[in-house]
Amino acid sequence: MKSNETNANANAGEDTATAAPALGHYAIDPAASTVEFTTRHVFGLLPVRGTFTIRSGSVDIAEPLGGSGVRAEIGTASFSTGSRQRDRAVRSARFLDAERHPLMTFTGDRVDGTTVPGTLTVCGVARPVSLRIEESASTTGGFTALATARIDRTEFGVTASRGMAGRHLAVTLRVRCVRA
Repeated sequence: MKSNETNANANAGEDTATAAPALGHYAIDPAASTVEFTTRHVFGLLPVRGTFTIRSGSVDIAEPLGGSGVRAEIGTASFSTGSRQRDRAVRSARFLDAERHPLMTFTGDRVDGTTVPGTLTVCGVARPVSLRIEESASTTGGFTALATARIDRTEFGVTASRGMAGRHLAVTLRVRCVRA
């Protein structure tokens, strides 16, 4: 049975193992990638789920794997929770100031096993953040990866609505990369 599953995956051009992708330069496919987050609202009583859009990015897979790098740009104006009033408020100068700071960036210049330590820049403030790679799958000409991080918004100067809006965001990135 297992060999049939392996053959089916091979026929589909997909390796479901979590091995590193082939060496090379990859572009992040924004249409097939998402940044999802969860946080708390109303004094921590209510969960809030939302998304951001990845505008562009690249991944360089090197040998050894530790020499690999990641760069991603996320549009702050793409912040969406499904509540127009909340979304407008978070995009405003009180929080993300999307007009003055249209991009958040993540740059990681190495891979430590299943962790990508790097620098996240939000509202012009750069702080260290580590992405934890939870899953990856290689396909012909590319790969997909799922990574998570915990972000403290106050470390980036996003401090409005203390107590009312959650301080921490649990972030999940689902990224599709294609050989460039």
